[in-house]
Amino acid sequence: MKDRVMVVDDEPITRLDIKEMLEERGYNLVGEAKNGEEAIEKAKHLAPNLIIMDIKMPILDGVKASSIIKKQSDCAILLLTAYSDQELTIKAKKAGVTGYLVKPVKERELIPAVEIALSQRKKELELFRKIALLEEKIEHRKKIEKAKGILMKVEGYSEEEAYRKLQKKSMETHVSMVKIAEQVIGKVNK
Repeated sequence: MKDRVMVVDDEPITRLDIKEMLEERGYNLVGEAKNGEEAIEKAKHLAPNLIIMDIKMPILDGVKASSIIKKQSDCAILLLTAYSDQELTIKAKKAGVTGYLVKPVKERELIPAVEIALSQRKKELELFRKIALLEEKIEHRKKIEKAKGILMKVEGYSEEEAYRKLQKKSMETHVSMVKIAEQVIGKVNK
């Protein structure tokens, strides 16, 4: 099964056309909405990977809805517009939109845009995952450095000796160095 997609447009015929094009390609259409406000609510519950959304809609337009959805979700958003201008491009970029298509939407334009948007989303998620791992490693390193500093101050070890002490304790107890560092820090903070 392909990615989860939601279609948002105030025109039922446009929603139906887009749904049919996507379903023919095997996409999982998880929902649809007729305005930006409804899109925000449904995006929370349906968790689509991609939202294809019109810009000009009643109640809340697609750009404002996109901005709110992007703060709550990691989905990609493709905007649909009847016009293409510089101001729209700037607003769309600020809202975190992945791309946009000019109406009327044709399958030969829609499917590549959908594929690219979903590919960009996957790359973005992978970058966020890598950033989180790096941040975790930095926090671990800070704890190890702090524990080394404590051992140097309290026990009079050199920096290398303090590191070796942490490393040896980790190997002997089969506990990660960061856990050993946390134990050393915890003893000082008591």
